[in-house]
Amino acid sequence: MELEDLKQKLPNITDPNLLKAMLEKGTIHVFESGKVILAPGQFVKMVPVVLEGAIKIMRMDEEGKELFLYHLEAGETCALSLTCCTASKPSEIRAVAEERTVLLGIPVQIHEQWTDEFKQWKEFVANTYQRRFQELLVALDAVAFKRMDERLMRYIVTKMKQQKSNELNTTHQLIANELGTSREVISRLLKQLEKKKWIELGRNVIYIRDDFEELISQ
Repeated sequence: MELEDLKQKLPNITDPNLLKAMLEKGTIHVFESGKVILAPGQFVKMVPVVLEGAIKIMRMDEEGKELFLYHLEAGETCALSLTCCTASKPSEIRAVAEERTVLLGIPVQIHEQWTDEFKQWKEFVANTYQRRFQELLVALDAVAFKRMDERLMRYIVTKMKQQKSNELNTTHQLIANELGTSREVISRLLKQLEKKKWIELGRNVIYIRDDFEELISQ
């Protein structure tokens, strides 16, 4: 990868010395859609900076049930991974590629060095913590205070924006896993949305109206 390519993929990082260091010290990793990038119990050996694609971050309980936390998209890194690598603790999250994803992996020891050496890297990390903290609060509020139908509708909107599409290729079981409920509950709620003509259900696909976000906010 050339310097100009990295500039385009990371527009918020403008320090040429930092960009050059990222190219020199970082390694490119490619993950196909559905590939597990990080599993609970694994030690984080790199700071993942997303260059292309998207990653979903989930928390798993002792029974194997998953709860969706947030997405990582191009130009972003994972605050929970940063926390684990800084504290030398095993991961408590599961990271899965939503689509073909390209990462620039920065070695843990380099990350710690850059925090002192590059002001922009320190800002990048600080902004990541702040943004992810807000997203975790949203996820917590959804679990604690919102009904499942509200959570499902917000989930659909989030997926639409993340995938930039009104067609979501997914299954009822996958949605249930990410929202921490049963497939039967999700199927029933999706049928209710279909009766309202807000969505249309196909085989492993959900077709969503253009004005869906406006409809659910009314």
